[in-house]
This record gives sequence, structure tokens and C-alpha cells, in this order.
Amino acid sequence: MNKLLVITVVVAFLALGAESFRVPRQAEEEKGTIATVVDTLRSYYDTSVDTASGYVETLKGYKLDEKAKSLYKDTVRAVSTYAGIFNDQLYHILYSHDSS
Repeated sequence: MNKLLVITVVVAFLALGAESFRVPRQAEEEKGTIATVVDTLRSYYDTSVDTASGYVETLKGYKLDEKAKSLYKDTVRAVSTYAGIFNDQLYHILYSHDSS
């Protein structure tokens, strides 16, 4: 019984002694106005960059580059064909009187 009492006293003493070695929490330092503004602007910038990156990835998923190139090639082909027809018609209007 004496041993149990001694062990209890020693454990209680160590527990109380260990509590005195606790490191008190440090309160977060308050930021100044400029730091708050800079942090807010940085968060807005990061959010906008992330959103833009998401949009770019979405657009890459639609393969718009390939569609735009295909549309450009088709348009150039059609315009050059009609430009050639217009050129021939204009030539025949201007120079058809010479051969008669």
C-alpha cells in the first residue's frame, strides 16, 4: 500500500511539474493594413489565374485550335475560288470587246 501511495505521489508530482514546462501559445500577430491589402490582392490574383487556367484547359478540351485551322483553310479555299471566278469574269468583261 505504501508503494502505491508513493507511486501516486510521484506521478502527481511529475504531472504538475510537466504542466509548468508547457510553452504558452503565441497569439498570431496582427497584420497591418498594407499587408492585409497585399494578401487580399494576392488571393484575388491567384483565384483569377486559377479560373483562367481552368477556362484554357476547358477550351483545349474542345479542340478549338484544330476547328479554327480547318475553318480558316475552308474559307481560304472558298474565297480563292470565288476570287478566281470574279477575276475571270472581270477579264472577259474588259477584254471581250477586243476580240470582236
